[in-house]
Amino acid sequence: MPTETDDVRVWLVERGYNNRDLIVLKYATPEGDRLLRRELASQAVDVDTVTAAKDVSPDDLERVDESDLQERYADEASRMAAEHDPEDTI
Repeated sequence: MPTETDDVRVWLVERGYNNRDLIVLKYATPEGDRLLRRELASQAVDVDTVTAAKDVSPDDLERVDESDLQERYADEASRMAAEHDPEDTI
């Protein structure tokens, strides 16, 4: 079982909606090379659900292979880290 020290911090880099009326949240590592994607029903989102950052298991992350996306996610993760504490609600 992983310990907290095994977790990876990811920062919110994108929020949108899909055609199933779900909120899509994307959290990326500071390097932008790994991504956590979460889909939430809009009714399930409460005030504390969406935070600036999350600490997650590396097993929950997927690779980002496109260099343009990596750069964009890294820039946004850096901006979020500079402007917010991890537990800030966004």
